[in-house]
Amino acid sequence: MRPQLDELRRRLSPRGNVVSEAGRRKTLEVFGEPLSPQQVVERICADVRSKGLAAVLDYSLRIDGAELTAESLRVPSDELAKAHAAADGEFLETIRRIRRSILEFQTAILQHDVRVDRPDGGYLAQRYLPLRRVGLCVPGGAAAYPSTVLMTAVPAQAAGVRELAVVAPPTKFGAYNCDLLATCHELGITEVYRLGGAQAVAALAYGIQGVPQVDKIVGPGNLFVALAKKHVYGEVDIDSIAGPSEVVVLADVSTRPDFTAADLLAQAEHAPGASILITWSEAVLEATASELVRQTAHLERGDLARQSLEAFGALILVEDEDQACRLADEIAAEHLHIATDNAEALLARIPHAGAVFLGNYSPVAVGDYVAGPSHVLPTSGTARFASGLSSNDFLRGNSVIHFTRQGLAQATADVATMATKEGLTAHRHSVEVRLENEG
Repeated sequence: MRPQLDELRRRLSPRGNVVSEAGRRKTLEVFGEPLSPQQVVERICADVRSKGLAAVLDYSLRIDGAELTAESLRVPSDELAKAHAAADGEFLETIRRIRRSILEFQTAILQHDVRVDRPDGGYLAQRYLPLRRVGLCVPGGAAAYPSTVLMTAVPAQAAGVRELAVVAPPTKFGAYNCDLLATCHELGITEVYRLGGAQAVAALAYGIQGVPQVDKIVGPGNLFVALAKKHVYGEVDIDSIAGPSEVVVLADVSTRPDFTAADLLAQAEHAPGASILITWSEAVLEATASELVRQTAHLERGDLARQSLEAFGALILVEDEDQACRLADEIAAEHLHIATDNAEALLARIPHAGAVFLGNYSPVAVGDYVAGPSHVLPTSGTARFASGLSSNDFLRGNSVIHFTRQGLAQATADVATMATKEGLTAHRHSVEVRLENEG
């Protein structure tokens, strides 16, 4: 079991180079040689850094087939307003309700300034300030994702970020999608750029004509976006280096097999997406397998989901709850759905997961769309050390130290001892000089 899971994780990680045959052909067409995804990203980022807007426009033409200019790169404000005016009223009401849910949760968890007063009259503090400018990556290759705008922009707004720049591919599902543009307008986002892939990440990270540099880049994307974010980290901050979506479902005899199959297929239709069932009931496993066959036949993206299940899916029969919890914790999945009758008890035994969904009526889709926590989550086992995106990721903390003369006098001996041990006598002198020749 372990070797198979390790191989699955390797293939789905940003190191796995999961590229379609069409992607390989495109690489040959654009670069004239069979570069690896990492090499492609390095080439694009270097060109954007050195040539700026010209490189961005060139790659948008060669990769996306979009003939853009300096003037058409940014979506005009009247186009955003027009999309909003033409949007379905029910859709806009849905966006407003979701925004309220996200804002309520993200505001509730926001970090607050802390001050610790010292007996001598000085104080120590930690203060949190919002980032000035953030770039939001929104996918748009195979489907439109207004939900990603909500799940990245609203946490940033909760933190107080004033400047948000959305990049979406120049496609019918990206920056030419009316629902996506209407969502941006509804949220008060005025900067939307027709940019996708590694060139979009590079433009945000380095800044180009018409697109000022950001402080942080967040949001999902394909392998090239993930690798580009990794490449520019240090120039700017990033949220994570994410791979394809994944879910682990824990099921027992109380779990309805049709519910479980639906959860697995919801991830599989991302194509690629990893869908893993862990159960200690052979009957549950067999019933779920039958449901997968039945439901796949009726899905609009059924063929893609089937391919994804065959390549990245697993139905795992374990001995008992203990083994199930150990395995789920070891996988550290992006989404963990504990769909058992004792879900909260099992939760305490599985500390590592991006987001956890408890019970039969908490499908991952509610987290994807409406619940409040962001759907931008750690993948590929990185939930061992990483957290999902939240309003706190758009804050930077810094300490504030205020000593009085009395407090400095009390600390001088300890500073002197440490500075002497480390041979940094100027450090020691900078403290001692303040206390010399004073009454």
